[in-house]
Amino acid sequence: MIDRLPLNSLRAFVCAARHESFKAAALDLHVTPGAISRHVKQLEARLGTELFERHAQGVRLTQGGARLAEECGAAFAQLSRSVQAASRANVGSTQLTVSASPSLIQHWLLPRLADFESRYPDVGLALEASAQLVEPGWHEDRAQLAIRYGQGPWSGVRSTRLMNETLFPVCAPSLLENGPQLETPADLAGHTLLHVKWLSNQAELFPGWREWLEAAGAPGIELDMHRRYSLFGLALDQAIAGHGVALATSVLAADRLASGVLVAPFGSRYVMASPFTYELLLPGAGEVPAAARAFADWLTDQAARFRSSTP
Repeated sequence: MIDRLPLNSLRAFVCAARHESFKAAALDLHVTPGAISRHVKQLEARLGTELFERHAQGVRLTQGGARLAEECGAAFAQLSRSVQAASRANVGSTQLTVSASPSLIQHWLLPRLADFESRYPDVGLALEASAQLVEPGWHEDRAQLAIRYGQGPWSGVRSTRLMNETLFPVCAPSLLENGPQLETPADLAGHTLLHVKWLSNQAELFPGWREWLEAAGAPGIELDMHRRYSLFGLALDQAIAGHGVALATSVLAADRLASGVLVAPFGSRYVMASPFTYELLLPGAGEVPAAARAFADWLTDQAARFRSSTP
């Protein structure tokens, strides 16, 4: 008989039994209560027994319905687990999750990923954007690798230094053509400064406009804090749109400077060393899977190429 039972009707019945409500089941399954009722009636007709008692206030499981709901619910749960296990087995060690800050993913990693994908087409790569530290692990429910931005050392993990960086102002070319002059740091007083206040327990350690202006010999400029963003990428996008001057990091601004959508008005002058670095983190223990090793090797090579191509 089982091969003749309608699975959609069984699914509708199990959902209705869990809520003891056709209306609630309909919401769960994105159908109408009438559709749930028809499925249950079809199943009752096949089985030759009533599964629900109908009354004015709603429905209630019969004794036979309750027994069937319990057994079918367990069977569906086992089926779901089996499907998930089969999916994981099919992906195997080629599924890889990498955690990194949203701005690094958008402005540095994504433009370079096509090279990795062409080299390793069998690796299913997932990117997890997080401004907070995500401790990597070899478990299925977390990122296996993490690219962190900040000040180490990072405890409990294996780390590889990827990139140092510098800080300097950037803006759209149109801002220089149409706005007030921008030849010295003091000229920033005539421009809107775009601030970044990112979400991290190390954010207070990172220099902002005030620290850069002091280092550049222009500490007296009044800072307007109205244009503030939680991501470097947002500040860079606003700078590209001509809405102000952003204090950029060399890693995130490199491709935009190369394309010409951003310029550094002071050139190589007034460049400030960043106290933060980018590091690749791997779990502190356990054998590194082949896919993770391939990505780690590729990433360190990309970082080395980037370092050699930038001043």
